[in-house]
Amino acid sequence: MTRDIQITFDSADPGALAEFWAEALGYQLQPPPDGFASWEEALRTFGVPEDQWNSRSAILPLEGTGPRVFFQRVPEGKTAKNRVHLDVRVAVGQTGDERMATLETEAARLEALGATRAYRVEPDGRMELGFITLHDPEGNEFCLD
Repeated sequence: MTRDIQITFDSADPGALAEFWAEALGYQLQPPPDGFASWEEALRTFGVPEDQWNSRSAILPLEGTGPRVFFQRVPEGKTAKNRVHLDVRVAVGQTGDERMATLETEAARLEALGATRAYRVEPDGRMELGFITLHDPEGNEFCLD
């Protein structure tokens, strides 16, 4: 049986990281519950203390299907390389210079949103098609593929 999945990020600032990843993935911030015009209104009504309003956030696909991505505040910072990371697939089916140009364009867009570049791997004409590794605003590694 196929199961739905949710991808969860530990974070220092869930709201800001959710906004970055919504832009990176073409997702949207999860809207507030029915009957509420904003999350602030909902959280105030639910009695959530204001210092906890940014303790979590989530994003959803704009259209079609895809996993929900959830961001939760944790007290500790990131200290080591991710054991699992996302590959953002923006150049599927492309090869060579065309592929690398597409990856560079997307890397520049994400860097303007707060990502930082780690490194670029060039196509080798055999098995490696080429990719760019970046870090999100909180240092989580991800690849443009």
